[in-house]
Amino acid sequence: MRRALISVTDKSGVVEFAQGLHELGFGILSTGGTKKALAEAEIEVTEVADYTGFPELMDGRIKTLHPKVHGGLLGRRDDAGHVASMAAHGIEPIDLLCVNLYRFRETAAKAGVARADVVENIDIGGPAMIRSAAKNHAHVAVVVDPADYTTVLRALRDNGGRVPQDLLRKLAAKAFSHTAAYDAAIAGWFDCERRTMSGEPFFPQRVSLGGEKLQDLRYGENPHQIASFYSFGDRGPNLASARQRTGKELSYNNILDADAALGLVLEFHEPGCVVVKHNNPCGAATAKTSVRAIELALAGDLVSAFGGILATNRLFDAAMAEVLVGTGTFLEVIVAPQVDEAALQVLQKATWGKSVRVLELGGLPDANARNRFVGRQVSGGFLMQTADQPREAPQKQVVTQRSPTAAETGALWFAWAVAKHTKSNAIVLARGGDDGSYCAVGVGAGQMSRVDSARIAVHKAGDRAAGSVVAGDAFFPFADGLQVCLDAGVTAVIQPGGSKRDAEVIAAADAAQAAMMFTGMRHFRH
Repeated sequence: MRRALISVTDKSGVVEFAQGLHELGFGILSTGGTKKALAEAEIEVTEVADYTGFPELMDGRIKTLHPKVHGGLLGRRDDAGHVASMAAHGIEPIDLLCVNLYRFRETAAKAGVARADVVENIDIGGPAMIRSAAKNHAHVAVVVDPADYTTVLRALRDNGGRVPQDLLRKLAAKAFSHTAAYDAAIAGWFDCERRTMSGEPFFPQRVSLGGEKLQDLRYGENPHQIASFYSFGDRGPNLASARQRTGKELSYNNILDADAALGLVLEFHEPGCVVVKHNNPCGAATAKTSVRAIELALAGDLVSAFGGILATNRLFDAAMAEVLVGTGTFLEVIVAPQVDEAALQVLQKATWGKSVRVLELGGLPDANARNRFVGRQVSGGFLMQTADQPREAPQKQVVTQRSPTAAETGALWFAWAVAKHTKSNAIVLARGGDDGSYCAVGVGAGQMSRVDSARIAVHKAGDRAAGSVVAGDAFFPFADGLQVCLDAGVTAVIQPGGSKRDAEVIAAADAAQAAMMFTGMRHFRH
């Protein structure tokens, strides 16, 4: 008789799978809750403890860590020595292993969970069996994903009770990925705990990352590149867990731009809207109401906004949708914490209404989720850094003869937030309104020289530059870039300071009777 050992935490579909195996002539070994579920379904099943002759110990911590289990999984059927050892010690072959693991991630994510409960949900026997079966995949089918139950049963039926070698290899590959991701989650949890200890470095000596594929994408940044979207398995509101309410399939660039837009809009406590194009904000605003915020964000650069991505930090409702449709501005993606059903109906009035991808986050990401590390692959390795979320507030050092007014100060800090999310060299012109709103009116981004970014921002702002304020993500190395802004009518400046020519830059501001603040902190974004 062929044997299958089934022991799963996620029991979806397991009864039907076991029934199919039983019909194919498999004897079933099982443990604990899985055995109970199969027995209640009247499937003949043998308790692993009865098979090994050794009882479960230590509240179930030890139940499958036994030579009769691992010998049955690891023994090579084509090796005479292995076969003889199995016979000598009464070890029967186990031909199929179906295991998924304790819910470590889910337990660790619970609010207020005790440390002991998290540690207790570190599975030991499950990963050990999976690795044994996967190593011996030439002879053992290892199934870790309920989505594969139907495929495996079909293969067994079509091949006389045997699983073809190509499928065995695919299952083994998935099994090792499964345990690797599980171990990465455990290592990450322990590392977060270690990081809180005195004197410990932020980054560990070794880093393990595990991800689960959400979907294959149509292509990458360009049609000749292939791409997929993976999740770290984090619970709670984020792009990876967002619900797509309408629209076409998301693309690689859609996701990148949506992340950029979301990152900026989360900087604001007031109702805010951001429009991103090619990973840079081309419109951003805060206001007393979301309707006013979306009006100002779209007006920031209406030409560039076409085909862009919009994010808001409030409910996307019908009134906001009416504003969007009224401008005639086609958007690729809309991202919001919640989406009103009525807003989806309003969007259908536009010719592009069925195409726009509307993503509902299910809430706003919490602060801790926003502040995790940022990684980037380079040739032969990868770089890691903390997110650009400084623990200390920036300085507020006025360096000019004139201090900024209260109205200018509010606009300066708004512009500073937008510059933080704009590719270097970044120059952002912004204005404040009598109604307490703030909006970006000109953005210069990603230029090799700061003066060119200044020229672009002023050009984008047009007449709106007069009376605006300007933020730079880094210091002005010369007065020329600032002078471009001052000549356009900018009245106040915020920048990190620290240039060898700070005195020259300050003098240019004083000559124009403009106010300038140094923050002592830069926000490069490469």
